[in-house]
Amino acid sequence: MTTLTEEILVVDDEVQMRRLLRSTLESAGYKTTLVENGKEAVHTASTKRFDVMLLDLGLPDGDGIEVLKKIREWAAYPIIVLSVRSTEQDIITALDVGANDYLTKPFRTGELLARIRGALRVHHSAAAGDPVFSFGSISVDLEAHSVKRGSEQIKLTPTEFALLALFIRNAGKVLTHNYILQQIWGPKSEGESQYTRVYVGQLRKKLEADPNNPAYFITESGIGYRLHVEE
Repeated sequence: MTTLTEEILVVDDEVQMRRLLRSTLESAGYKTTLVENGKEAVHTASTKRFDVMLLDLGLPDGDGIEVLKKIREWAAYPIIVLSVRSTEQDIITALDVGANDYLTKPFRTGELLARIRGALRVHHSAAAGDPVFSFGSISVDLEAHSVKRGSEQIKLTPTEFALLALFIRNAGKVLTHNYILQQIWGPKSEGESQYTRVYVGQLRKKLEADPNNPAYFITESGIGYRLHVEE
């Protein structure tokens, strides 16, 4: 087991879930701090440094969405929502107000650990200011606007590159259709989800080994897309 220095804040009102998460995370080498309500979560997050937060939405003293909004006012580290709420609107709302990821309970602990590793990798890369980002056989130089698949130079249109850069800056995070539209095509494009389908399709054709079974640009049905970066 690799010794890690990252500390994770776990916010959940269920004793059994907190115990499960502590056991899972500490077995993987993470440090943990456990809290059981929103007020305690906001106080703890504002007084101590963390690397990741795992946040339940059904808290005894209020909606976890409000906790997420408050903490996002100052915290840039990854926040992963763990919730029994599974509707598309619940997931979209959480992502739009600042969650990096969303897992519906019950979840597989292996998947949770993979999501945490991916979120931390992207967060640390962004903090280091590294202009070159690699995933699988793809290497992207964000400053030089250069994209390679193995040793092959791949030509992207300006819009394709802008979309790829958006995915990279949010690698591992689910991006909703409306978020992508607003970032790439502006606020007047809201609802034009065919734009995202067409351009994600073009990125798959140019960068995926098998565009029909994508390994990188993953569809989150009814919600949007995710750039999968787990090695």
